[in-house]
Amino acid sequence: MSWGTELWDQYDTIATHTQKGIDFCERFTHFLKDRCSIELKYASELKKLVKSYQPKKKEEEEYQQYSWAARFWDVLKELHDLAGQHEVIAENTQGQVMKDVQSLISEMKQQRRKDLQDGAKVQDQLKESLAKLDKSRKNYEKAFKMAEKATDDYRKADADINLSRAEVEKTRNQMMIKNSQCDESKNEYAAQLQQTNQHQRDHYTQQMPSVFQQMQSMEENRINKIKSMVKQIADIERSVIPIINTCIDGMVKASDGISAEEDSKAVIDKYKSGFPIPADIPFEDLSNSSVIDTSNANGTPKNSLDNRKGTVSDKKKNRKDKKGGGGLFGIFTSSKATINKIIGLLGEESKEDFSDLPPNQQRKALNRKIDEFKKEIARETAEREGMLKMKDVYVNNPALGDPNALEKKIEENAQKIDSLQAEMRKYQGYLANMDAKPSPVGQRRNSLSDDSISQSSTNMEMSQTSLPGQPPVAANEPEVYTDEWPEPPRAIDDEEDHVGEFEHAEGDFDEEGFPVIGTCRALYIYEAGNEGSVAMTEGEEMFVLEQDQGDGWTRVRKHDNSEGFVPTSYIQCHFYDQDEV
Repeated sequence: MSWGTELWDQYDTIATHTQKGIDFCERFTHFLKDRCSIELKYASELKKLVKSYQPKKKEEEEYQQYSWAARFWDVLKELHDLAGQHEVIAENTQGQVMKDVQSLISEMKQQRRKDLQDGAKVQDQLKESLAKLDKSRKNYEKAFKMAEKATDDYRKADADINLSRAEVEKTRNQMMIKNSQCDESKNEYAAQLQQTNQHQRDHYTQQMPSVFQQMQSMEENRINKIKSMVKQIADIERSVIPIINTCIDGMVKASDGISAEEDSKAVIDKYKSGFPIPADIPFEDLSNSSVIDTSNANGTPKNSLDNRKGTVSDKKKNRKDKKGGGGLFGIFTSSKATINKIIGLLGEESKEDFSDLPPNQQRKALNRKIDEFKKEIARETAEREGMLKMKDVYVNNPALGDPNALEKKIEENAQKIDSLQAEMRKYQGYLANMDAKPSPVGQRRNSLSDDSISQSSTNMEMSQTSLPGQPPVAANEPEVYTDEWPEPPRAIDDEEDHVGEFEHAEGDFDEEGFPVIGTCRALYIYEAGNEGSVAMTEGEEMFVLEQDQGDGWTRVRKHDNSEGFVPTSYIQCHFYDQDEV
């Protein structure tokens, strides 16, 4: 249906209706602006809530000790991500929908202004034509009345016998002139009437319908755009629902990870001292002349009661510390001093072998110290292997660098590894001596049963960080302290000895087997010029076994099962972990 045919006489109504459409678009813009403001404010309040309840930096390690605290931290992280999705809704609405609405409003205002100008022009033309018709009609009416009067005057003069023939002839001529003028006015009126009728037909059948059609198209375009924008808003919100559901699933998963049993074990592991339960207090018979000395009775320290009193005073002190507050619920600060002492933050107060700590905590501190040395040794060993590879490259291609420049660094690295191993052996000795001591009640405590979790993790890390040429410690066997410890590979001035040492270290490492971590394709031809490298042809496909450690070489396996190093810049790699992202 067309506005031009159905609403031919509703020009002013249509103009008002289209203005209402523009007003609605402006109101729709205000709605979107307020909606985005609410989303951003909600996201900001959620993030503020997360920030106020998340642990402080110094409490993060303590949070990880208990499942209920750690999982609540996970819930806070998921809530933070969920708040980010509300920001995405606001940003996409502002950047897409609101921008389109504002563009639509500007376009509609221009189009409506043009259509109204065209309509006003057509209306003015019709009014002008009607004014001409009215003017010609009035001229014809005036001429007709004057012709009638002239005719009446002639009839009267012709009937009057008192008038001369000349006067009658004059009256007759005047009548003829007026009749002629009346006929001319009549013809002009008829012509103008015909022209005005034609103009009026064109006005209501062509000109105004064209203007109405343009305004109808503008209005329908506005309605379709509003429809599209409403759907776009829904699509923006629907697009974040999967991520929001993922956040909610993460919260559910976090709740499933809370374990009362594990938390109870964690409390035991954290606060267990390792001291035996005090023996019964002997009876002191004052009637005897000799007073029983209770200083060493049944292996109980003389100041055991004082220790218990000290525990009470410690509790009072802890209550004072707790009033100081900190953390999410203020639950960790009560044992802050004890924890700091255990983890070695108060190094000036703790002895080197941690003998001032309770037995169980001493064992944990020693294991932690040994783990730190193992990680440092593994890092230095990896750095040494990189320098050896780089030196090998310089030997085969002197243009890349001077191999003698690395000798000093390799030697310093070897000395550092020796020093770290010596320190680690010292702490392993402390641990072995501690395990070898009998308990005060005559029963040797089994360190593996007390600290099975920490010992097993220590043994596994020891097996993973063993040096080349060094057999890994079995995960199921306890560590045994010994004065004999294999020396790490050293930098050797002789080039042949150095290469052989490098090959020997690599060979031991190959026996453990490298997992395939990706694939690669050769970009250029490479001829193997030294031991440990493999040749390749352009376009050859290979498996990646070890990524570039910063020395410019990547370890690969060819389809004939031969392995070796190739220049990283000569290949294009694709790692499997990229597919999981």
